[in-house]
Amino acid sequence: MREHASVREVGLRDGLQLVKSVLDTDIKMQWCERQAACGFRDIEVTSFVPAKVIPQFADAAEVLNRAKNIPGLRAAVLVPNLKWGLRALDEGAEKITFVLSISEAHNQANVRRSTDQSIREFADLAAARNQRGLGNSVSLSVAMATTFGCSLQGKVDEARVYAVAQQLLASGADELNLADTVGYGNPAQVKRITAEVINMAVDVPVACHFHDTRGMGIANVVSALDSGIRRFDASLGGLGGCPFAKGASGNIATEDCVYLLENMGFDTGIDLLALLGVRERLNQWLADEPLEGKLLKAGPAKTF
Repeated sequence: MREHASVREVGLRDGLQLVKSVLDTDIKMQWCERQAACGFRDIEVTSFVPAKVIPQFADAAEVLNRAKNIPGLRAAVLVPNLKWGLRALDEGAEKITFVLSISEAHNQANVRRSTDQSIREFADLAAARNQRGLGNSVSLSVAMATTFGCSLQGKVDEARVYAVAQQLLASGADELNLADTVGYGNPAQVKRITAEVINMAVDVPVACHFHDTRGMGIANVVSALDSGIRRFDASLGGLGGCPFAKGASGNIATEDCVYLLENMGFDTGIDLLALLGVRERLNQWLADEPLEGKLLKAGPAKTF
């Protein structure tokens, strides 16, 4: 049997957060259902944030509750702070990704608080989950944004990455997600940092979230694989990006990531040809948005 590597679709959240037109809720659900049918077991379906800040997610509660009815799917949501984390618990989220930035400048710009404040709020969210008796049913992941660099402050101290990771593990994180939010990471750096965090995390899974802003995304996946990472975020058509990253072209494309992993001998459990069909539909759903990714244009190799 081939070793498993999982790909979590984040297009419905990270991909849509910068899209100017608000996608209809029914279309979001079509996307979610079609991708789940391709074999995806984890999809980040929305973000719990103020609708006045990101109108795209005004339907967050409805999207989550409809996604929970899709057989075999664990629907995840992203939250920026304790208030919205508690709201996600109220709505019955099965997985909550709490985002904070290692970079102080980025955390202030993104969620308007210091990194240390965000760490304390995550600890409070974990405590609230446990007080509700949900410790075994709700998974808490932390997206450690700007792990590999920041477009606002530049270099991010690796010692700070490890210190924050240690605090999050002590606070009850069920997963650490190392995010190259602005596309600053390179393969040597990725291999070094992911190996260290895996060693620190012991039995807590570590995932990676790469952006392809400077064309390094897929190379960074390979480097992370070498360190032992087996969980990756990706966005269909490379949709998305960080509002604080100049020239952001979005995440690594889901279809390209799945193709890479399968070609390298890993089992993703995903029907790639069916996924390309969903990718074609994305061209229609977001006809005015620039989409990335190579596989839809070239198709799988004859040797695949």
